[in-house]
Amino acid sequence: MIEPVLTIVVPCYNEEEVLPETMNQLDQLVKQLIDEQLVSNRTRILFVDDGSKDRTWEMIYKEGLRNERIRGLKLSRNVGHQNALLAGLFAAKDASDCVVSIDADLQDDIQVIREFILKYNQGNEIVYGVRKRRDSDTFFKRSTAQAFYKIMKKMGVDLVYNHADFRLMSKRALTELEGFKEVNLFLRGIVPLLGFRSDVVYYDRKERQAGETKYPLKKMLAFAFDGITSFSVSPIRFVMFIGFISFFLSMLFGVYFLMLKAIGETQTGWTSLITSIWLIGGLQLIAIGLIGEYVGKIYKESKHRPKFIIDIDTFSLPAPRHYLIRDSEEEEFFKIDHRKMSESN
Repeated sequence: MIEPVLTIVVPCYNEEEVLPETMNQLDQLVKQLIDEQLVSNRTRILFVDDGSKDRTWEMIYKEGLRNERIRGLKLSRNVGHQNALLAGLFAAKDASDCVVSIDADLQDDIQVIREFILKYNQGNEIVYGVRKRRDSDTFFKRSTAQAFYKIMKKMGVDLVYNHADFRLMSKRALTELEGFKEVNLFLRGIVPLLGFRSDVVYYDRKERQAGETKYPLKKMLAFAFDGITSFSVSPIRFVMFIGFISFFLSMLFGVYFLMLKAIGETQTGWTSLITSIWLIGGLQLIAIGLIGEYVGKIYKESKHRPKFIIDIDTFSLPAPRHYLIRDSEEEEFFKIDHRKMSESN
């Protein structure tokens, strides 16, 4: 059997604290997979710098000089985790038989990648890494995550429960994924839509090795809301349903108050008046805001702006051999403008 060419794509944003350990562990894993003849010796690890403000890109760049398995992709600015991940997947697609995506924080068990390859060799185009349990999460994070998956399921969105972005995708699956042109691309919902043969590998999630999470509560809530509005119009239908209920209730109360007036038992009530005004006003503002969210997404889609712009690409631009051998000239090589080199080629 011919060993598949694997590329491991790692999106990075301000990960200088954990990056050395991530590079070391992934490189050791790739060596083991090559020795076991599970993957080709052309297997690479592609780190995607999502506009980091620290030394993340410098560390990726320099490590690429010492180790030919380490490659880098530098985006021109911060475009967000999902778009950075897409940039790495599409850059690796043509040079790989399969691609594994994993976060840089080492919370996902990298040893599971071996099982990914075995599942791929069995004919699966997509292999999902799924958490066995959420014991390490806080009660709030665990409950909100479970609520998110349940809401998405009721809205008809086919999500893999407890799966994030730790997965293997074949070249064929990535080619089809590239056909999805929408700007608001929610990968966890899009990938199952491909419909190819898939399987699941369960694993225990670890604690973050170093640094701080790049997904605080605010970003997690924004991510969940974006996922809901990108895949379903159910929120608008729900608001419309509430509107109908409010309308019929107001009709019933109108009839009730007319009857009271007819028998002369009406009393002026400031509390009931102001409460109804606040209630209807709040519902209207929620409805307008929700409709505005969908209109905003349509606006973004209509402009057809690129999801990301690549500044420097050392994945498709191999480093000259003499620079890889002579470590004393590392700093000189780091100053080379690879953009000019790539234009000349």
